[in-house]
Amino acid sequence: MEVALVVYYINILWDIIKNWWWVFVPLVLFRPFLFWWLWWRQEVWMFAQKSVLLEIKMPQEVLKPIRAMEQVFSAVWANIYDPPDWWEKWFEGKQLLTTQLEMASLGGDSHLFMRVHESRRDAVESSVYSQYPDAEISIVEDYTRHVPQNMPNKDWDLWGTDYELTKPDVYPLKTYTQFFEEQTEAKEEKRVDPIATLLEGMAKLKPGEQLWIQIAVKSVSVVENNFVKRGREIADILAKRSVVKVRSILGEAADELISGKIPGEKKEEVQLYPPEMRLTPGEKDIVMGVENKIAKRCFESYIRFIYLAKRDVYFGGAKAIPFGFFNQFSTENLNQPKPWPRTITKIKKYVTIGKIPIPIYELFRARRLFIRKRRLFFRYIKRFPPIFPKLGGTFILDTEELATMFHFPGRTVAHAPFVPRVESKRGEAPPGLPFEEE
Repeated sequence: MEVALVVYYINILWDIIKNWWWVFVPLVLFRPFLFWWLWWRQEVWMFAQKSVLLEIKMPQEVLKPIRAMEQVFSAVWANIYDPPDWWEKWFEGKQLLTTQLEMASLGGDSHLFMRVHESRRDAVESSVYSQYPDAEISIVEDYTRHVPQNMPNKDWDLWGTDYELTKPDVYPLKTYTQFFEEQTEAKEEKRVDPIATLLEGMAKLKPGEQLWIQIAVKSVSVVENNFVKRGREIADILAKRSVVKVRSILGEAADELISGKIPGEKKEEVQLYPPEMRLTPGEKDIVMGVENKIAKRCFESYIRFIYLAKRDVYFGGAKAIPFGFFNQFSTENLNQPKPWPRTITKIKKYVTIGKIPIPIYELFRARRLFIRKRRLFFRYIKRFPPIFPKLGGTFILDTEELATMFHFPGRTVAHAPFVPRVESKRGEAPPGLPFEEE
């Protein structure tokens, strides 16, 4: 009798599934549908956009401090910040515009580029000229098109990686204010400029070798993505500030019944010194760094580099140039950029299951390495995020951090002979110059 009852209920369940299975399909496929729909619309919008590559030739002497570049990025933030509404996002595929800051050594000749949306070109140029009037900006052909587009191949090889941060992005990197002997000093000979190391290393590359560095930035509102909230929480914990928790009336009543304590009753602890005075010097630096970062304009960013060369001149040690450059912005108590294992062009010879190392067959390892290199190259030349079309691999950088990584040093600081610079200083028209009236 019990077996027959079980069979009866199974038949009823099967009839429900057989006749109504289609009701559950939309529920299961809804999230994948939204993902692929949004990807399709964004891809259509993205390929319809036109961007231009601007090469910036630095002045012979840069007398302004790096703080001037921070003002440039503050202006750029406002120039490219144009968030879409719901219709533009889901039906037109519109996204926030991304600007790429790129430094490239092409056979030892170093160049600085900014890749911007065509509609924002004039605004971005004005932002640069406002602080560096002697700079020279011109549209150039994309340098990534001058190498084979099927990297790696039998003639060319490459090595590269994306970067990630070791701590949450509310912790700042080391910035230019910590490199100067005197923070307010504008004279070039007083600077300890982090970009000089990179330019000198780039100048030593040989013909057939190239080094590309890409820092992509997209304006974001730190309030909308809870960046300020996360920073405040971390700063309050480090500063040992008391956080007031709001409880409901029912929660307070339950506490009173269980513990017998009157809601709101507190036992005051006598502290001889305020919490801020009990911080160690390192803790003070962290709190000040976090609060300084969340107070500035910020960008959603990703960083990557690629070293590529013909196989007959390929030198693996060249990847130490960008490693040394980015390592300058690391501090043990704040934050550090490091290569992202997910995209680095290096495959381990074994995998570990538990504590047992299992070797990977060399054929599979070589194939995985080839695919990883090709993906990194493709995403660089297309200016795609690290794991496109998926989200992730990005972090928040403020204007001070960006200005430290990308700015214009004068010849006194960066002696690299093959860095293109403006040969002559611009001058104003002489007074009293005759002109023809219309």
